[in-house]
Amino acid sequence: MTTRRHFLAATALGALGAAALPSVLAAQPAPGAASPAVGNLPMNDLTSGGRWRPPHRLGLGGVPLGNGFSKVVADETAVDVMNAAWDAGVRLYDTSPFYGLGLSERRMGQVLSGKPRDEFVVSTKIGRVLRPDPAAGIRTVAIWADAPPFQHVFDYTEDGVRRSIEDSLQRLGLASLDIVYVHDLGPSTPDFPNNDWRAQFEVARTGAFPALARMRDEGLIKAWGLGLNEPESILAALEVADPDIILAASQYSLANHSAALDGIVPALQARGASIMVGTPLNGGFLAGKDRWNARTQIPPEMAEKRSRMLRVAADHGVDLRVAALQFLNANPTISSFVPGASDPDQVRQNAAAFAVTIPGAFWAELRDGSLIDARAPVPA
Repeated sequence: MTTRRHFLAATALGALGAAALPSVLAAQPAPGAASPAVGNLPMNDLTSGGRWRPPHRLGLGGVPLGNGFSKVVADETAVDVMNAAWDAGVRLYDTSPFYGLGLSERRMGQVLSGKPRDEFVVSTKIGRVLRPDPAAGIRTVAIWADAPPFQHVFDYTEDGVRRSIEDSLQRLGLASLDIVYVHDLGPSTPDFPNNDWRAQFEVARTGAFPALARMRDEGLIKAWGLGLNEPESILAALEVADPDIILAASQYSLANHSAALDGIVPALQARGASIMVGTPLNGGFLAGKDRWNARTQIPPEMAEKRSRMLRVAADHGVDLRVAALQFLNANPTISSFVPGASDPDQVRQNAAAFAVTIPGAFWAELRDGSLIDARAPVPA
């Protein structure tokens, strides 16, 4: 039987020994504590109570730093991206063991491990434990180019949570995490045993969910949630657990948000939970890339919608990428959004988006043309 003492000790950076435990269990900054904003970056109002939210709304997503979308990012470029984010005032970073099979965490940690720990928020994920495989070699795995020689094993048990967090802390070079997500626990994950996501969900219901809730309640982490690509498993989780924040990838964006307004947005509002938006530009689609989320083939209806949006944007002198980020910032249920970047200029451009004023007539024309849902909040 796992005692409270054993659970807390095992969750800490076990490989560093008992001497490291006090730094993990040390008092965390009070909810809402944050370093001053830099420039025009948006911040959350943390004075109104409720569930914990990250102080900063704009973050950096870690998919590109794991060589995501089959694009190799050089080590030195990854460091430049992280340094550009920090210099631009970004203080929220999201990653995962699955992103490049540990590569994204290692690259983020190379920079973050040298920064004051109370000045940034970092989130990572559990659900896949990495195991070395000398026979694997460097190869492409899913969307990850030049992935290192590891295999992943699904493990949503309490023991899997402890092992995954311990490994992530070592890759990041940190002694604590802020947000931990249960990752990819839904029907779009292609390689579950027997293709049965519900069986894995049941493991998490009795394992990962209560384990992470205890970690939150005992101050080891500030918040927990799920990182998912589809609403079905988000709504299922809300029936059996009390997550604080959901990383919803590809579900709320300027181009695609009506289904979320029907489903996950009101459901999370009712629970007082918030959304961290992943792939907020639909994998670069709203920044002009020939990609839709993780797919290289753009659905025809989305290609047409983007063309129409670009015409409206041109008429009003608006950069569609800037509009896409400001659109997310207008929704109060969204606490943060984490666009990725494969070069430093992308980070700087995303940060600069909030120094731009977009005319109200632009949003009105999008709404009048049914290019955005009439229910969607837009910037004032």
